[in-house]
Order: sequence, then structure tokens, then C-alpha cells
Amino acid sequence: MSKAMKIDRYDIAILRELQINGRITKTKLAERVNLSPSPCWERLKKLEDAGLITGYRAMVDIRAIAPVTEVLVEITLMGHKSDDFRLFETAIQDAPQVQACWATGGGIDYIMRVVVSDVDAYQRLMDDFLDRDIGIERYFGYIVTKTVKNAPDPLP
Repeated sequence: MSKAMKIDRYDIAILRELQINGRITKTKLAERVNLSPSPCWERLKKLEDAGLITGYRAMVDIRAIAPVTEVLVEITLMGHKSDDFRLFETAIQDAPQVQACWATGGGIDYIMRVVVSDVDAYQRLMDDFLDRDIGIERYFGYIVTKTVKNAPDPLP
């Protein structure tokens, strides 16, 4: 939760509704969260201004457009100093194939979600990362065969 803004059950209800349908009309949103339109709109603007709503986008089924391969990749770095993490994190920012990357605690340093045209494209990407010497000690890729669930982050 934002430290700069206190949120209540109405704010959480607004956020939940927007996660389900980001294209909902302001009037319908107000109805769903049991507020009149003006206060609902004011709350929505405050949530946006506070950075709790970071954007609106469509969820596209890319597989309906073109064949793709999705790979979850575990990354372990050679070094574990702040410069090592910064080098890796900076390098992957410029790779559009890396759709998401999470720093993790435990036995691995990062988990990445990579979307490419095929397994060869995945291997070329990883070879490029290794050639650029961005600190990768080892990696393990797991090909996604089916998405079972892909829900938005839960709200309290």
C-alpha cells in the first residue's frame, strides 16, 4: 500500500473492479462500488495520482495472432554485490523478449518470463546475454506448455 495515501474499502473496491475491467465506465464503476459518480471519480483520480494505478491495458491472447513460446527462466548470478545486480537488471531492461523479471530470495537470484517466436529464438537470446557478460553464472529454462491461471495480483 502507498505510504503517501491511506486507502479504505471503497478504494480497494475501485481497484478490484478496475483489475477485472479497466474499460468500465465511470458511472458503472460508481454503481459497482456503491458510491455516487463524483466521489468515485475523485477517488479514482487520487489513486492514479498516488501511483496505485500504474496504467490501463488490454490482455491480448498473442497465441491467437502468432505462434509463440513462453519460457520461465531461473537465473543465478556469479557475483552478489549491488553492482552485479545492477548490471544484470540494466541489461534485461533493453530486451523486449523479457516480459517480466522478479528478483527472488533463496537458491536463485531472478525468475524471468520470456516470450519468443520459438525455442531457437530463446536460445539466441540467452546466448546473447552470456556473450554480453552480464554476470549470469547459470540459467534454467522451463517451457510453458499451458497457462492454467493468469489472474491479476490479489488485493486485500
